[in-house]
Amino acid sequence: MGKLESTIKSEIQRLAKREVRTTYIPLRKEIRAMRLRLSSLSKNFFALNRLTKEQLQKVPKKGLEATPEEVKASRITPDRIRRLRKKLGISMRELGILTGTSLSAVLSWEKGKFKPRREKKAALVALRKLRKREVRKLLAEKAGLNVKAKGKRPEVKTRRKKPGKRVIRRRK
Repeated sequence: MGKLESTIKSEIQRLAKREVRTTYIPLRKEIRAMRLRLSSLSKNFFALNRLTKEQLQKVPKKGLEATPEEVKASRITPDRIRRLRKKLGISMRELGILTGTSLSAVLSWEKGKFKPRREKKAALVALRKLRKREVRKLLAEKAGLNVKAKGKRPEVKTRRKKPGKRVIRRRK
C-alpha cells in the first residue's frame, strides 16, 4: 500500500509542477516585457523632465517686474513702502511673500534700517501698478492663501502663570 501512495503522490506533484509551469512561464514573459516597458517609460520621463527644466530656465519668470528705468527713477522710502502696503490692504507678511523676502526684511525696510535691493525694489515698483484685486490674485497664486479667510486666525489659548505662584499638579 505504501508504494501505491508514494506513486500517486509523486504523480500528483509532477502534474502540479507541470500546471504551474504552464501558467508561470507566460506570466514571467509578460512581467519581463512590462519591466522593459517601464524602464523605457522612466527613461523618457527623466529626459522630458530635464528638458522642461531647461525650458523653464530659459523662459523669463512671470511675476512682479519693472523696467530698469522705472526702478532707477523710483524713490523707495520707508514711508512709501508702508503707504503702498496700506493702500493695497496687505500685511507685512503678505508683502514679503509677494516680493520674495521675509517678514523681518519688510519690517527693516519700513523702519528704514535697510533699503531693498534691486530685484526687490523692482517688485515694489511693479506692485505700485497693481490694484487690490490683482494683488489678492497674485497672493493666492504665490502662497496658496485662502483670500476669503483673511483676518480669521485661529485662537490660541495660553495659560500664563502668575509671578510667585507655584502650580501643583496631582497625579491621578
